[in-house]
Amino acid sequence: MIQSMKKISTYLIALSFLCNGYFFKISYAQEDLTREQYLERLMQVTPEDLTEPSGDQLPGTAPARVSPEDFLWRDWLTRTGELPPDFDELPSLPFLPDPLIIDEGGQNIPVKTISQWQSKREEMKTLAQHWITGTPPPAPDNLTAELLSENKIGPLIERNLLLKFGPGKKAQLHVTLLIPPGEGPFPVFICPWKKDRYDWVQAAVRRGYIGCRFTATDPKYGYPDDSEAYEEIYWPEYDFSTLMRWGWAASRTIDYLYTLNEVNREQIALTGLSRNGKMALWAAAYDERIKAVVPVSGGTGGENPFRYTTDKYNSETLSLLTWARPHWLHPRLRLFTGWESKLPVDQNSLMALVAPRGLMLTSSVTESAGNPWGIEQAYHSARKAYEFLGAGDKIAIDLRQGLHAPSMRDMERYLDFFDYVFERGTIKPDNHLFYDYSFSKWLDLSGEMIDPLTYPAKGINDLMLAHNGLNIQDTMAWKKKVIEIRQRIKWGLGEEPASIGPGQQSDYLHEVVGLPSVAPDIERQPLSLGYLYLPAEHSREQNAEKLPVVIYLHEYAYSTGIAKSGDVISGFVKAGFAVYVSDQIGFGSRLFEESRLFYDRFPHWSKMGRMVADVRWTVDALSTHEMIDASKIFVAGYSLGGMVGLYSTALDDRIAGLVSICGFTPMRSNTPGKTAEGIYAYSHLHGLLPRLGFFVQNEDRIPYDFHEMLSVIAPRPLLIVAPTWDQYASFPDVKHCVDEVKKVFQLYNQEDHLELFIPEDYNRFSGKMQEKVFGWMKSLNQ
Repeated sequence: MIQSMKKISTYLIALSFLCNGYFFKISYAQEDLTREQYLERLMQVTPEDLTEPSGDQLPGTAPARVSPEDFLWRDWLTRTGELPPDFDELPSLPFLPDPLIIDEGGQNIPVKTISQWQSKREEMKTLAQHWITGTPPPAPDNLTAELLSENKIGPLIERNLLLKFGPGKKAQLHVTLLIPPGEGPFPVFICPWKKDRYDWVQAAVRRGYIGCRFTATDPKYGYPDDSEAYEEIYWPEYDFSTLMRWGWAASRTIDYLYTLNEVNREQIALTGLSRNGKMALWAAAYDERIKAVVPVSGGTGGENPFRYTTDKYNSETLSLLTWARPHWLHPRLRLFTGWESKLPVDQNSLMALVAPRGLMLTSSVTESAGNPWGIEQAYHSARKAYEFLGAGDKIAIDLRQGLHAPSMRDMERYLDFFDYVFERGTIKPDNHLFYDYSFSKWLDLSGEMIDPLTYPAKGINDLMLAHNGLNIQDTMAWKKKVIEIRQRIKWGLGEEPASIGPGQQSDYLHEVVGLPSVAPDIERQPLSLGYLYLPAEHSREQNAEKLPVVIYLHEYAYSTGIAKSGDVISGFVKAGFAVYVSDQIGFGSRLFEESRLFYDRFPHWSKMGRMVADVRWTVDALSTHEMIDASKIFVAGYSLGGMVGLYSTALDDRIAGLVSICGFTPMRSNTPGKTAEGIYAYSHLHGLLPRLGFFVQNEDRIPYDFHEMLSVIAPRPLLIVAPTWDQYASFPDVKHCVDEVKKVFQLYNQEDHLELFIPEDYNRFSGKMQEKVFGWMKSLNQ
């Protein structure tokens, strides 16, 4: 089936074309809910609105209002009567919204002319303002500037001004300029005020920029937010959110700069950190006078698309951000909780609006609220617009190691980028990628070619059929089929090189990325690639009874790996288990070269295969551990971890049982548009199982499926947690799958060993789900 090839066939070219999103017109409705029913369901899982200030607001301040007329988000819902969109009518796109497709999911018109590009820009801007940023007012035509003071600081001039504008000139904005010696015209470096932090501006002034700061930002940074008054002044005609207000204020600063002869209008740069990083991107998207922008560590609402901040990515979720900071973004955005993949516009769209002007995306790869993989996806998507406009060198990415806030060495690189865009310097950005994977690159590396049409079309109703077509009546006949199923599963995982376990591995990056925070009565021991967590008192007891153990596998937590697993670890330990955790390849401490070069080193293996091997080697180590009961080694995992657990448990009889939370949806029925990412998640997006990429548009010919993996686990205990409105899965298909698997458990007279837990919820590992999992595991140990 697999043949080497020197050229990509016509089939593969078509497959690659499909992967650019051109053919996704179908939206499969899994449910027939009204918009009112969508809202009712959302309200059942949405926490009560905050009535106290969130953690980092200034002491004594009241929580910010959602709008001038609404204190809470629920007040806004009541007043406006707003409803979620009809999600059944919105297309499901397996990738980010394409900046070069007009009416994506509908007519799918490729952008080929500048006129079409202008039309697409207006489409993206309109959608972004409706769902994300709110609508800002037009630029005022009555701006005036009052000089408050002018001081000489060494060779520099510091000028403090008060801008007034808007209806009755009620709006105002404080601006400070730091002007280098010389006649100019000078480039300008703009950032928001932050008390006692002049270092960024000073670095820019040393490069010959006018440093410019303005007081429209969070008051926590030391100065009043001049933009707070804008909301009342321009309401209700304009409903711009707080972040958009700050960005609009940056544009008013530029209004003033345009009146100065010493300013080079073609060299105006903007930056900001964290929430101000979000602001910087939004401002540049809407104001073409900003010629270059570096949004620094903006995270969710900044350089990380909302699609890639969901719970399965363990990032700062849309749900969390719109709850903790409801005023930052437009209230409508919260309606997409659990349906982020249905957003018709995302952060990559705002990035594309900046084109062809300079844009550098930057963040720390190990930020707890970040997702470097998601940022890279946004970079690739926005780059399409830049290349269309002949400005591919004007977009850059700078993912760094370090903290949330950049160091001065990082700031120097950002200034290098501004200089490069403005043709003042020749230092090009490196654009180093940590996830430099694509299906087409893997094809070149592996030389593999698989014709899906040589495989028979199947569904998931054939479990009880033997190879000869007869019904399987007993466990002896079933065990013969298990051998054949496992062979097909191993085919999907690729060709694993001969090896034994890695032994004990130390890695300083564990401390850099962070380790789980657990209850004080739990101790940690290094083991293999990760850590074993045990009750502290148990490890000190002589001749203590051996413990059952759970290998807990984390989700798609690219930046943090296991670091946020503390509550889950503590819950399992409280239930009477030891717990083993480790970063999976490509995540946390293992997101660096080990992952980036994996397919260069092992083109015929797979990352999923390596993850399964890691679990097997962990079972080897735990089986001989003096404190562990080798007959009670269980696996549990959420999202990615739930899927890795399925593969591992299906292939290793030593694993005593499995809990899979949001771990799968049947592949053969997961046709394009049915779920958020489809089988592209495995072959194109995350690079877990490249061979599955050959089966795009031929999903029913995939050689194996999850119902077979689940059935191979029988009769061992198996808990499947499947929320009813999981955007990454078809719940009816999952239920059908489990119903089929039940037939195999019945062969063993162990039907009670299979349980499907169905929370009315979206894809997450909620507190309710955790309680169920811990209780179920505890029952196995009684």
